[in-house]
Parts: sequence; structure tokens; C-alpha cells
Amino acid sequence: MLKLAAPDFWQSRGIASTLLAPLGLAYGAAGTLRRALTRPYRASVPVICVGNLVAGGAGKTPVALSLADRLSQKGISVHFLTRGYGGSLAGPIAVDPKRHGAAEVGDEALLLAHSAPTWVARDRVKGAGAATRDGAELLLLDDGFQNPGLRKDLSILVVDGTYRFGNGRLIPAGPLRESVRSGLARAQAAVLMGEDEAGIGKTLAAHLPLLRARIVAESASLSGKPLVAFAGIGRPDKFFDLLQRSGAELIARRPFPDHHPYRAAELDALAAEAGAAGATLMTTAKDRVRLPIGWRDRVEVLEIAVEWDDQAALDALVAGVLPHG
Repeated sequence: MLKLAAPDFWQSRGIASTLLAPLGLAYGAAGTLRRALTRPYRASVPVICVGNLVAGGAGKTPVALSLADRLSQKGISVHFLTRGYGGSLAGPIAVDPKRHGAAEVGDEALLLAHSAPTWVARDRVKGAGAATRDGAELLLLDDGFQNPGLRKDLSILVVDGTYRFGNGRLIPAGPLRESVRSGLARAQAAVLMGEDEAGIGKTLAAHLPLLRARIVAESASLSGKPLVAFAGIGRPDKFFDLLQRSGAELIARRPFPDHHPYRAAELDALAAEAGAAGATLMTTAKDRVRLPIGWRDRVEVLEIAVEWDDQAALDALVAGVLPHG
């Protein structure tokens, strides 16, 4: 599967975006029609969806992991359900990090599987059935907000405070998977990630209960540590900026397209660059699962966590759909 970086014009309304706008309207209409014609299946256990309105990079996977950890602490058997973007297996299949690779199940599924049982299923309904038969008490969808096949009991939209909704246009003219109006109308809550640089929080709070959170580094002290950092995620600059805020000395920032499958020659070049500068190679946990096995102990990973402004508000939000009360 070809992986492309998000085009720069997705952040502004220039000529390219304007020319592609009719295709974006057609894309949005197709999604609206699909949702109108689909009768969602109701699973036998609660379903919580953590999604977004833009293509990649909002922070939904860290939010999903944080929410799963919180629910597991309450004694709830949480199972992740994901499409397995970038993987070859259609599923439903239980992800086994010891047996599966990113080429089979996708990088996000492997990352999730280190935290809780994870199912890859292009058909979310079949995936829900497999997970519940395996003992799931609650299904947590990482993405899938635009997929109408499975009824959600709670849908949470994650919005990046810096990127927001890009240029506000639909794919391919912009990053939106559906219109902002449509998405906010179908969600039950929003999470604003990071600093609210353009006041988007006010717009979100006018439509939905709003939670605020940020991604923080949990790795050992990075202060003054020289790094050659590389990442193939939705917005690599977010990773690089976090390293810099944590005090690291960034010798080089090397971005790659989202879900990029690293080749040995690329990694050799990165290692040579780091070696020449006396620096350490560092990447994200999501990138690590796409590295060849022999490279995984040669590259440090930035451990992160989601820091919530109001953890009690998160608990109150999900309380109404929990299986035990």
C-alpha cells in the first residue's frame, strides 16, 4: 500500500485546494450516503469509539491507550477493535505481537496489542462478534468514527489544538474525512490535545462536552541529550517538538510518510548520521514496530503518556456506558 505524506496545501486554501474542492464535496457526499443507507449493528457489549475528523495525526491512538488503561483499572475487560490500516490481513484476527508484523496487521494494531487484546477486522461487525466471544466486556475502537457498520455507545473526537481541521476542506482538497458540522453532530464528546493556539476549544465546547489533555514524555531525562530523531507518523513535527520541549538537543529531524516501512539503507544512513554526531537514534513506539527486528534494539523509543486536565471528567463521561454501572 502506498503511503504519502499529507500535502502542505491541506493547511491553507490555495489554488490546489480550490481546484480539488469539487472532489472533496463528492467524497463527503459519498460518506453521507453510506451512513444514511447503513443500519448499524448493535453489539452485545458497550462500544466506545475514539476517532477524529482529519486524516492522521490528531492523537487518537494515545487517547485510546490512556482510556483503555483507565477502564482496565476498573476491572473491565477491554478489547481494542481496529481496521488494521496498512496491514494485509482482513480479519477478524486476534493480534499477536510475537507472531504478526506491521505488514500483516498494521503498526497501530501492534501498538495497541501491547496494552490490551486487539482485533483487526475490516468488517467491524464480525470483529465485534469475535471479540465478545473471546470475553470482551467493552469494545474500544481506535478510529472508525466514519464507519457506520457498528453502533457506538460513545464517540469521542480527538482534535489537535495546533492543526485543528486544517484548511477546513474535505479529502483530497483538505484533511477532513467529513464536514465539521456533521462530525460534531454525531459525537458525544471532544478531546482537545495540546495548546489551543487558535481558539478552537470555544467552538468545540459550544457543541460538545470538552476535555483537555496533552501528550507528555515519560522517557528518562532527555535534557541535553543529542538525538537524531526520525518518525513516520501523521505529523512528525509533533514528535520532534515534544523532544525539544523535553530538553533534547536535536541534531537532525528526519520525517517520513505516515506508516512508512523502513528499509535497511534508510536506517543505515540514519545510524551513520547519528554516529558521526555522537548522537542517539530515537523514534516513536508506533515507528518501532515497523523497524526490522534487528534494528529494534539499536533505536531508542520515546515513551509517552496522555496527561488529562480533569481525569474525573473523563471518568464521568464514560460512566454511563460501562457494563458494571
